[in-house]
Amino acid sequence: MSAGQDEQVLEKIVERVRTNVRAAGIPITDDDIQGMIDKGFLANVVAFEAIAAQTPTDLIPDYLKGWGEDGAPPAPTAAAPAGSAERAPATEREPGYETLAEVAARLRTGEVSPVELTQQALDRIAERDGELNSFQLVLADEALAAAREAEREIAADNWRGPLHGVPVAVKDLLAMKGTVTTAGSKILADWVTDFDAAAVERLREAGAVIVGKTRMSEFAYSPGSNNAHYGPTPNPWNREHDSAGSSSGSGAAVADGMVYGALGSDTGGSIRMPAGVCGIVGLKPTFGRVSLHGAVTLSWSLDHLGPMTRSVRDAAAMLQILAGHDPRDLRARAVPVPDYSAQLDAGVAGLRIGVLREDGSGMPLGTDEALAAWRAGLAALERNGAELVEIDIPEMQALRVLNSAIIAMEAATYHEPNLRERLDDFGDFMRHRVLSAYGYGPLALVKAQQARAALRRRLDAIFERVDLLSTPTLPYGAPRLGDPSRNTVFTSPFNALGWPAITVPVGRTAERLPLGLQLAGRPWDEVTVLRAAAVVEADGPWPGGKP
Repeated sequence: MSAGQDEQVLEKIVERVRTNVRAAGIPITDDDIQGMIDKGFLANVVAFEAIAAQTPTDLIPDYLKGWGEDGAPPAPTAAAPAGSAERAPATEREPGYETLAEVAARLRTGEVSPVELTQQALDRIAERDGELNSFQLVLADEALAAAREAEREIAADNWRGPLHGVPVAVKDLLAMKGTVTTAGSKILADWVTDFDAAAVERLREAGAVIVGKTRMSEFAYSPGSNNAHYGPTPNPWNREHDSAGSSSGSGAAVADGMVYGALGSDTGGSIRMPAGVCGIVGLKPTFGRVSLHGAVTLSWSLDHLGPMTRSVRDAAAMLQILAGHDPRDLRARAVPVPDYSAQLDAGVAGLRIGVLREDGSGMPLGTDEALAAWRAGLAALERNGAELVEIDIPEMQALRVLNSAIIAMEAATYHEPNLRERLDDFGDFMRHRVLSAYGYGPLALVKAQQARAALRRRLDAIFERVDLLSTPTLPYGAPRLGDPSRNTVFTSPFNALGWPAITVPVGRTAERLPLGLQLAGRPWDEVTVLRAAAVVEADGPWPGGKP
């Protein structure tokens, strides 16, 4: 479209917003309309109109696509053998900054106690969280009680696995019985549940010690840590910069040594973006791999849940516990769960790695620093026997637009009762972003899912040429504090596709801000994604260290 045509479309969309919110009984003002325009939230509606106009109306929508066993690679084993994830790299780290795998080995032998580790975690939170604002809720008494129980069990040779007695945290959109789950909002500030989310259940069953719930952007709807109610989360490496969103607290807490691992959710990159800018590993599994029962929704068809850790081995160990079918969540598929740790050391000899060359945006892929670090990580894969294959994926730009459109429409559906009754209790950023959904037409959600199905079918063919895809995680280091910027540019397409994707740190900017390399793979094939990530971690350019 020309600039003049874009303006005409925008005027039509603004009028549609006014009409639709009036019909919904939502009392917005002219300032809200202007806020949507100024923040660029209606620009995606304009871009979507062009995609929708080119999409055939007879396509089967994506939400009818099967995500079951037919597309799953065979699992080498049904479950991981006990202790398979306790192997640890031989590197030495500062006390309190070991990986989960390293500390699990010491816990099992009794060299360190769960109570000691938990108290260290609580002390670190007390020391550092005033600066980093990474915790919404600290559960000191509950955590110490769980640690004492873990200590008794381990002493009695009743070891539950690599998370037993290890201090971890969960994002504050996951229900925990008897605690408040705010989802970063004022609206849920008093919401106490009498049940646990499925992921919390699995952590408890594995013997993990949950020390608290982490900060997040409001209702998980920002790629930055900006939050009108609870404030932003500074980056542990440089507190003038952001920890990204929406799993900002989880990223900062793991990077800063407060916990050994944390859970995040990912709808457009909210695990991988904070992990990328905080210098840790973040894994978004295949859509449907991990149950979202008990998680506050942003977008039903795009939400994912996964681990944020200090190493690839830790991510594999946490995914082993989280993965699996759950009849309470229609999205959680009955796909065999492989042993994620068994092949971590298999290397990448013979793998073909697709290296993004063109993404359809017409813009550079990143800053010189981000691209140099990414290429250094790719060089590690090539040194270890992988073949690098340059590949153009212009469809990424349309996937970004569709991902944003689907989030907006599903989020507005979820939040409409509160938009109608409690509009002023939303922060400006969240309010304006979710209200932009009312600019989409009445057929938009189905059109978006039809276009998504066509793109997914086209891009599935990529795996005839390569085994994995790689991009930078973000096009730059962490933006200034509270600035969402273009954080989702490389992450959101893989939410729209539902493919597994991981970020691994590969360098730092001149301002000491971490830079990441992203790897994405076939649906259900997290094993290959983790395998390649382990090579980048072991032989790549990340200098390591603690913030």
